[in-house]
Amino acid sequence: MNQYYDSELNLTMLTDFYELTMANGYFKNGFEDTIGYYDMFYRRIPDKGGFVIMAGVEQVVDYLNKLKFTEEDLAYLKTRGFGDDFLDYLRNFKFACDVWAIPEGTPIFPGEPIIKVRGPIIQAQFLETMILLIINHQSLIATKANRIVRAAEGRAVMEFGSRRAQSAQAAILGARATYIGGCVGTACTLDGRDYGIPALGTMAHSWVQLFDSEYEAFKAYAEEYPQSCTLLVDTYNVLKSGIPNAIKVFNEVVVPKGYRPAGIRIDSGDITYLSKKARKMLDEAGFPDCGIVASNSLDEYLISDMLDQGAEITSFGVGERMITSASSPVLDGVYKLVAVEEDGEIIPKIKISENVSKITTPGNKWVYRLYDKESGKAEADLICLDGEPMPDGSPYVLFDPDYTWKQKTLYNYEARPLLEPIFEAGKCVYEPTPLPEIQKYCLSQVDTLWEEVTRFEHPHNYYVDLSQALWDEKYRLLKEHSAKI
Repeated sequence: MNQYYDSELNLTMLTDFYELTMANGYFKNGFEDTIGYYDMFYRRIPDKGGFVIMAGVEQVVDYLNKLKFTEEDLAYLKTRGFGDDFLDYLRNFKFACDVWAIPEGTPIFPGEPIIKVRGPIIQAQFLETMILLIINHQSLIATKANRIVRAAEGRAVMEFGSRRAQSAQAAILGARATYIGGCVGTACTLDGRDYGIPALGTMAHSWVQLFDSEYEAFKAYAEEYPQSCTLLVDTYNVLKSGIPNAIKVFNEVVVPKGYRPAGIRIDSGDITYLSKKARKMLDEAGFPDCGIVASNSLDEYLISDMLDQGAEITSFGVGERMITSASSPVLDGVYKLVAVEEDGEIIPKIKISENVSKITTPGNKWVYRLYDKESGKAEADLICLDGEPMPDGSPYVLFDPDYTWKQKTLYNYEARPLLEPIFEAGKCVYEPTPLPEIQKYCLSQVDTLWEEVTRFEHPHNYYVDLSQALWDEKYRLLKEHSAKI
């Protein structure tokens, strides 16, 4: 489980204050036992991409397992005017919700429920802030990492962003998310200790500067780490001193000790040009197996350009533009009430807006992914009302929820449910998955998407459709509310 949340810091109060004012209002109005249904979903894909990678479920589980109001919390809330009866309710708080989530590493799409909560409305509403905080952040970074990994076209990508992350938590959990997205390791040592992610790194320019000469710096490092010797060659001049000195040390220290050089790293200048020259020099020196690592404010677009120009790079170290998703730094996940229970009956709820994208899809729902049996590719996601049978492989008509005349009939397909239970009546039923397995699952699921969906420029819109029954329910509510205005 997530070690970061194992600190003594009580995160129950990391919530928007209105969650507590609403909770008090629900309590005062006798709604504390009312059952509410909430969906988390997002509206827009960062970087105008084709999909997002789900990440952060493990941290949501850890947060929910530790929900508890302390006496310190209650004392503070008393100063804000909350009454003793409500504070006693919080003092005796016992989590009792059902929670479902789409597994980490799954490609997810706008509008579909990625986390679903059912439970006493005070509790279910209260979860909003932290669920959004955790999932929005990690899914954003996992998605950016996956874009960068795909741009690298099979070359290893290392996460180098700790020093530019926007908090300690962002560095730790961001590195975790980049690993889910496909990075081979991280510079963050704490993630190596707590998550088992390979911790990677060699030297900084200060190491080279400290010695009287670049050659002495390289030699001292190679003496200490001959089995994994990667030398930073751009402190002074890559081609005139850095690589010649690296080659000299490889020959004098690394090879005599029975090893091959791991690589060189270039962190500045025209890396494409320098990598080509470096490759030629290393090959001529008898080190065609010596890797060339590129770093320095990289992202998927720069990496794609470098490779298109013939850069001789074997791996990439990517920092701030990945750990902050600098080009598109927000995932706009939201958490909305979609239904309540009254005497065992589920009553759908809808939010209406003049902005069509903000109109919610009501009801207790499930999400299925439909795969073509012949190609194995994902064709569409289907959102259905609870109680509808899962599509069974017989011909199924999909239609665009907004442009209903756009239709497609699927024939040879398999439907798989996406939401999985993580809590049942407040009891955790989540089984942790090792991060390497999540990463493997993530990459395999991205491979089920058509290239038209995964491309960076103008990706095809993946279909997320409503069942006929759900569409009918949504538009029934729209008409009902419109008639009342």
